[in-house]
Amino acid sequence: MALSKHVPDIESLLSLNPRTPKSAKLVSTSETRKARQHWKRNGQTKGCATCFPDPLQNNFEDVKHTTLSERGALRESQRCLKCADAPCQRSCPTQLDIKSFITSISNKNYYGSAKAILSDNPLGLTCGMVCPTSDLCVGGCNLFASEEGPINIGGLQQFAVEMFKDMRLAQIRDPSLPSVADIDSYQAKIALIGCGPASISCATFLARLGYSNVTVFERENYVGGLSSAEIPQFRLPYDVVSFEVELMKDLGVKVETGRALSMDDLTLNGLKNEGYEAVFVGIGMPNPKCSPIFNDVDASHGFLTSKSFLPSVAKASKPGMCNCSTKMPDMQGSSVIVLGAGDTAMDCATSALRCGAKRVFVVFRKGFNNMRAVPEEMDVAKKERCEFLPFLSPREVVVKGGKIHSLRLCRTEQDDSGEWIEDEDQVVTLKANFIISAFGSGLSDQAVVGALSPLKFDKWSLPAVDPSTMQTSEPWVFCGGDLAGVTQTTVEAVNDGKQASWHMHTFLQSLHGLGVPKEPQLPKFFTAVDQVDLSVEVAGIRFPNPFGLASATPTTSAPMIRRGFEAGWGFAVTKTYGLDKDLVTNVSPRIVRGTTSGPVFGPGQSAFLNIELISEKTAEYWCRSITELKQDFKEQIVIASIMCGYKEEDWTVLAKQSEAAGADALELNLSCPHGMGERGMGLACGQNPELVLNICRWVRAAVKIPFFAKLTPNVTDIVVIAKAAHEGGADGVTATNTVSGLMGVQTSSNAWPSVGEEHRTTYGGVSGNAIRPIALRAVSAIGRALPGYPILATGGIDSADVGLQFLHCGAHLLEVCSAIQNQDFTLVDDYITGLKTLLYLRSIEELTAWDGQSKPTPRHQLGKPIVSVADVVGKSLPNFGPFAQKRQEAVAMSKAAVQPLDQAQPETHRPSFAPSKPISSVKELIGKALDRIGTYGDLNNQQQVVALIDEEMCINCGKCYMACNDSGYQAITFDAVTHLPHITDDCTGCTICLSVCPIIDCIRMVERPTPYQPIRGVPVRSQT
Repeated sequence: MALSKHVPDIESLLSLNPRTPKSAKLVSTSETRKARQHWKRNGQTKGCATCFPDPLQNNFEDVKHTTLSERGALRESQRCLKCADAPCQRSCPTQLDIKSFITSISNKNYYGSAKAILSDNPLGLTCGMVCPTSDLCVGGCNLFASEEGPINIGGLQQFAVEMFKDMRLAQIRDPSLPSVADIDSYQAKIALIGCGPASISCATFLARLGYSNVTVFERENYVGGLSSAEIPQFRLPYDVVSFEVELMKDLGVKVETGRALSMDDLTLNGLKNEGYEAVFVGIGMPNPKCSPIFNDVDASHGFLTSKSFLPSVAKASKPGMCNCSTKMPDMQGSSVIVLGAGDTAMDCATSALRCGAKRVFVVFRKGFNNMRAVPEEMDVAKKERCEFLPFLSPREVVVKGGKIHSLRLCRTEQDDSGEWIEDEDQVVTLKANFIISAFGSGLSDQAVVGALSPLKFDKWSLPAVDPSTMQTSEPWVFCGGDLAGVTQTTVEAVNDGKQASWHMHTFLQSLHGLGVPKEPQLPKFFTAVDQVDLSVEVAGIRFPNPFGLASATPTTSAPMIRRGFEAGWGFAVTKTYGLDKDLVTNVSPRIVRGTTSGPVFGPGQSAFLNIELISEKTAEYWCRSITELKQDFKEQIVIASIMCGYKEEDWTVLAKQSEAAGADALELNLSCPHGMGERGMGLACGQNPELVLNICRWVRAAVKIPFFAKLTPNVTDIVVIAKAAHEGGADGVTATNTVSGLMGVQTSSNAWPSVGEEHRTTYGGVSGNAIRPIALRAVSAIGRALPGYPILATGGIDSADVGLQFLHCGAHLLEVCSAIQNQDFTLVDDYITGLKTLLYLRSIEELTAWDGQSKPTPRHQLGKPIVSVADVVGKSLPNFGPFAQKRQEAVAMSKAAVQPLDQAQPETHRPSFAPSKPISSVKELIGKALDRIGTYGDLNNQQQVVALIDEEMCINCGKCYMACNDSGYQAITFDAVTHLPHITDDCTGCTICLSVCPIIDCIRMVERPTPYQPIRGVPVRSQT
């Protein structure tokens, strides 16, 4: 057989591989309709519940469309523009620093993201799950103005805090704050009534401020208030609420359950008599609002309110909520009417389906345009085939045989004055077995009202509250949440508690004759991670952290360096400057986006190209600036970047001037790849080891402070240059400067950037992530050749995760430029928390399976964990068409047969994880990977791997199949019916399939079960 043709088995395997079409394709519409149903992934979009029943009984799995896997979170976070004065943040009631927490996610710093979230919102996970983001942060997203639409902020928030939750770290008070243990005012007794979102938020901030005698009283025997009792498990699991309460309790807050605000238990006057100096009331709206037509019916007839129905569902479906064996309300096969048009009504409707209801009607007085429910809630109810009946008002309940039979309703209309009226001539009778009233709630229990004495009430019969301080008519009593009369969402309740905490602090300190800052200063979220020391000593200099500003655009001026230091950067290398005789004038345009990441516009550029020269400012400007900066920033390190031609006198003069100005160290720019080399400077010196050797000797003779030679990657062997610098007395090297390149040519044949009317250009310096592999190679090669020799790494460092890679490869310090060009100086906060977390998590034995801050990937589809149907039906099934329906049926059968509380065990969040070994220092990480980086000859070709595909996670795209066929070894089959790929015995472990797979950990490389025998094509001839 011809060697240039595949064997028949491989030709068969290639049957679905793409081919260039030779003609137009002809398929009948009827055939396409059948095929469409087979491949359909978005379910049946038309038809009633009878035609396409959704198997939901006892199924309380996550239904939120916002939920994200790590893959989804990384992709979504990278879309974010991280806008200036971000409108999303201004639209958040708790003022979350949204762009910062999204930045941290995009950099795989999930602890840093959660820290940013929990600093402003102690219920950050709850709010990530239930916030009506379309009306809040997402509603202000600037990407609404683009075709791709706004960022899924709620999903990202949920993802980040869930990742932190799984780290099981305890909250601590800000360790930098002074101790208040001996100050009487901080021992004041504080009571919070109701353990709902407002109280949890208030108590958390009070504890962060240092108050040590804070008690939360809760009426029920479980915590969380409305979040636990009235938001279903499929939207907000109980373990989320308990996790946030545990974080609060980490700070010493006490919780007493079974204690109610009532004339029979807790009263405001009683608490005052017991010595409580301040009280926060956050009990929500405890009583349902009902139409008088329901006065003669109750639960025995089939009439329920949201206040009775949702808690009964919650107790039967939320593991860990209560120590009971509550069964789900039995609505098997029934018709249910839900009255109301708010979020609570949607929760009642979707919960009724999970109680076995066959049909659910959502009936409301006004039209769709007047519904109070947010789109996120409505979408779920519509997807689950609840029927919506607008413009109807209940008039009469029909009861037969002691059970509800039907409900008579009349048509409502809006008159010309805007008033809603009921038209008695238009009447509808709707048969139903159950009616759930979700018309809102209020405060009507006189036992509670009496317990609130002596508070004054407003015209809505609620406590009168100052919305700016949350203070009531009694200065020592504060109120928040629904009861305060303004809040409509969980996040607003959280902010009420946050707002109240500061004003309670002000009030309590004033009682003891003490003042507080004029501007509120609420402490942020902290754990032991934040106490990790990142300082590192290099060349006898102590750096507060290893992250610094590279000698580039971020250090264009001294005021910019000042702002960088204020943001937290550990050191800065000035923009390169020379003697006055070498002053330059730049051209424009000169800094352009890269083409290496395709059509990515805005931030997130993987590369930049610049033809900018050294600083246009004088040496005197920089020397005076260095002196000023060192006077104001004692801890941070200033490195002066200098450049001269190959002349000893010039290097001696400039080096001495810089040392005299107070520079901590020097960086000798021997590597600028454009412009300066033509003047006999920069690259012209740095490519010749003899010139590097001599320049380093000159500078060593001139100054006593340390200096580093900045190397160019535009050489055959960078190690030779590094050795020359080392021999010349340099205290270390910087590796590397930009890579000389041409970014692209336009269709007009003009390159970009093009200068002047002639549209001329030159080879510029490529920077950013695109050159990271080159920089890593340079750093590791120098690290191996000169063990322990200080290396300042630069080239594609855009996160703590990447910074750690450079440290492992031998870097001592990390210089950053392109990442700042993509965003701003505040990135350093993410880098610092990210590296601290990486160091801390390494010390926790329970997290050894984690890869940095990424936990092992659970099996999932659409970001949600999935049930393995292979165990149920005996084979894997894809997630489309008839197979998806079979999966649903299999899952539905298993769910329906088991009560929700028996399907899962409650999660535990305490005790928290603690280090089982000392936390590594930055110094201990330097060069840890070098003993595993070597020559090809060091590699073992007897230890082979093969690919393994997880069919449950596969999304059936066939990318692995195509890549293996056209770029590999034709070792993957692709089923024509199921589109499930399968690895054959021909797999050589090349790993290209894993490299192109769009789903994290869907493909893994595992040990080859048999010895690897290469296919030689033609048998090797025996040697005689």
